[in-house]
Amino acid sequence: MLRFPLLLAATALAAATPAFAQTITGSGVAPSQAQNSQARPIQFAAGAATKQDSALAIIMSSAKLPADALDPTLRPAVEAAIAAAKFEGKAGSTLSLRGIGGHPRILLVGSAGSERAALRHRNAGGQAAQELKDEAATLAIAGDLAADTAAEVALGFALGQYRFDRYQTTGKTPRPAQAVTIHSRESASATSAFDGRYRALAEGVTLSRDLATEPANVIYPESFVERVQAAFAGAANVRVEVLDEAAMRRLNMGTLLGVGQGSRRPPRLLLVEYRGAGAGAPLALVGKGITFDSGGISIKPALGMWEMKSDMSGAASVIGAALSLAKSRAPVNVVAVAALAENMPGGNAQRPGDVVRTYSGKTIEMINADAEGRLVLADANEYTIATRKPAALVNIATLTGAIVNALDDEYAGLFARDDKLGSTLLAAGEASGEPLWRMPLHKNYAETMKSDIADIKNAAEGKRPGAGLGAHFIGYFVDAATPWAHLDIAGVNWADSADPLTPKGASGFGVRLLDELARNWKP
Repeated sequence: MLRFPLLLAATALAAATPAFAQTITGSGVAPSQAQNSQARPIQFAAGAATKQDSALAIIMSSAKLPADALDPTLRPAVEAAIAAAKFEGKAGSTLSLRGIGGHPRILLVGSAGSERAALRHRNAGGQAAQELKDEAATLAIAGDLAADTAAEVALGFALGQYRFDRYQTTGKTPRPAQAVTIHSRESASATSAFDGRYRALAEGVTLSRDLATEPANVIYPESFVERVQAAFAGAANVRVEVLDEAAMRRLNMGTLLGVGQGSRRPPRLLLVEYRGAGAGAPLALVGKGITFDSGGISIKPALGMWEMKSDMSGAASVIGAALSLAKSRAPVNVVAVAALAENMPGGNAQRPGDVVRTYSGKTIEMINADAEGRLVLADANEYTIATRKPAALVNIATLTGAIVNALDDEYAGLFARDDKLGSTLLAAGEASGEPLWRMPLHKNYAETMKSDIADIKNAAEGKRPGAGLGAHFIGYFVDAATPWAHLDIAGVNWADSADPLTPKGASGFGVRLLDELARNWKP
């Protein structure tokens, strides 16, 4: 008696399944509804760190304990420990002490060295954040900290304490979230300096790291746009433009559409324009936003393919830089552009040998589907120049393995057609702690990249240098009158091990660099 109704129900469900499946991309089940655990809030105070129930970090520039760093009754014990350990306060060194006074821990952090003072102080703050991350107490940081020094230490702490743990559900130890108080003799000025610029800079880096760390079933072109719109909600002097597939087809953006045509997740072109300096021409920051790169028909090997969820790091970093500039109300004009697509080997994917056209009408012979980042940047560059008329344009992309072979993870590669822009970028890299190494753009690259049937090809099979050829291709879609540079960040966008400012994982490389560039670029 029950079989017939069950059969009818099963038949009805089966009949409904195809229509239902067509409306869902992916499983339709979000991997988590949780958020990342709360970071420690940062605040400032005057005077010595005398509250002994806090874990205490003391920034040291020598073996001499700074005056007013802690309760005077504890100085003899700490000084004796310094002498016994022969601690000299060198940058990168630490000395951990327990059982002194009521402090659960006292950590001495060295900051003496030849590197720029601002970077040494940032690193000291980041080192304190990472070494004290599991201390279940409030934290205090002290030392001979003037306002600017305290603000740099705070920035370093904010960057060093980054955490991404929203998908960990078993065996997870709650991360302490009690406040950290940075003691400075100029606490009011330190608060102003941090809140005026560095808090927003840390927020921009965090956004970039979050976007690059999220799996590709969570961050894809449409959801990337949604995250960015939420991040900029309420920001003054910001305008957001989003081009969907229909808009891009009307504009004949064949390269951006072509890369995304093999995926069920449609591409997007996202432009975030911030105007903090009147009507002047903006600085354009245009990033590669491949939210997952399988290689397309030219499919990648399985080993390491999971890392291709972060192939949108260039786009994430230009957005992070724009967020920093907008939220700190920097007196600059910028337009951050994210060329967003997912490169998949679907039945509708483009094939090696296909010819595609760009927004301007230039044609490209697509030789290698895994050289896709340069394709999405072609349309993005041309549209940005035509509609925003920028004073200069900087591309940033996880573009080639070749740059990793050349520079490893020590530098990002810089290709610049304009010497002034190139020099300003090199200076910004040094000042921000995100260094660049300038690479050549040889005239012979143009001949190598010629196509027999189109204006240019997107790759030259078996030809080297791959990073230089990729840069030449991208520059082909920037008119000669526009100062242009390209940053290949394939070796620096992901940290395999932690350093003081970057926990293991997505680095957010480029946010600090581009923020520094925008504040100092003069056409």
